[in-house]
Amino acid sequence: MKDMQAQSEKLRVDAAECALIRDLATDRKKRELFTRLADHLSVLAAEVERAVVEGLKSKG
Repeated sequence: MKDMQAQSEKLRVDAAECALIRDLATDRKKRELFTRLADHLSVLAAEVERAVVEGLKSKG
């Protein structure tokens, strides 16, 4: 479970970094790309977090 929690945190950090790059980008296409990346990484993190919760429920 701790590995999954670490992965979730890494995905959240990566999403935040993509959002920062998006905010600093001057090119519209790059802003759009990094917006999509940040959104996708956030969804992946939420899915991992959901799996952790489900795993904890099944143990308890």
